[in-house]
Amino acid sequence: MPIRITQVDSFTDRPFAGNPAAVCILPEAAEPAWMLNVAREMNLAETAFLVPQRDGYDLRWFTPAVEVDLCGHATLASAHVLWEDGHLKPTEQARFHTKGGLLTADRRDTWIELDFPATPPAVASPPAGLLEALGARATFVGRSRFDYLVEVETEATVRGLTPDLTAVSRVDARGVIVTSRSNGKSGHDFVSRFFAPQSGVPEDPVTGSAHCALAPYWSAKLGKTELVAYQASPRGGELRLRLVGDRVKIGGQAVTVLRGELTTDSLGA
Repeated sequence: MPIRITQVDSFTDRPFAGNPAAVCILPEAAEPAWMLNVAREMNLAETAFLVPQRDGYDLRWFTPAVEVDLCGHATLASAHVLWEDGHLKPTEQARFHTKGGLLTADRRDTWIELDFPATPPAVASPPAGLLEALGARATFVGRSRFDYLVEVETEATVRGLTPDLTAVSRVDARGVIVTSRSNGKSGHDFVSRFFAPQSGVPEDPVTGSAHCALAPYWSAKLGKTELVAYQASPRGGELRLRLVGDRVKIGGQAVTVLRGELTTDSLGA
């Protein structure tokens, strides 16, 4: 039987903004090589594959280049599809068993709130060539579980970055987060961008998992546990964050933009 694949824009309330992800619910586990081929075909930052289990769903994420251990926007998209297509009742919690541990999602009116592990950055020396690749002066450099985090002086600096992505790809990390305090005009506490050419994603439009590092970092700096963030990529997206102990509650909206089917021939490829 053909398998449905759904494309969702995450961390936005309108189509063609936020971060697109593909979601595929499978009847049983598939070979990683096949899932990677599907992700390459979709050519989005992430494609999510779900397999029903007794207590939730197994969930794996693939970029067009690699499998990743944690992804926020494709998890948000997955929860959105489970509720929208009737796999879960509106009041049911979405539960995902992943390489990053158990993740959950709950509906909050028109928003979805994810429960993710905090990955606070520790102070680190910038790897050789990183700041030159970004073309910006850092006020802080740290390393989280997955990424380097670089704070720069102003929101204008974040928005104006044109990094050397070939040089960034040589940084030994999943990606590089660049952030600053907001200029105060938009109601956001901070802004960021995320570059991960080494993971097959030159610039990710909105990166939920990067906010597992950004939330504890800015919470400590600003003295607040509830934050509103904006990822200032060309598509852009807003996130509502709550730091609860060693967990980050990541709130976002989602919109379905495309539904299709994987053909019988592609299932056997």
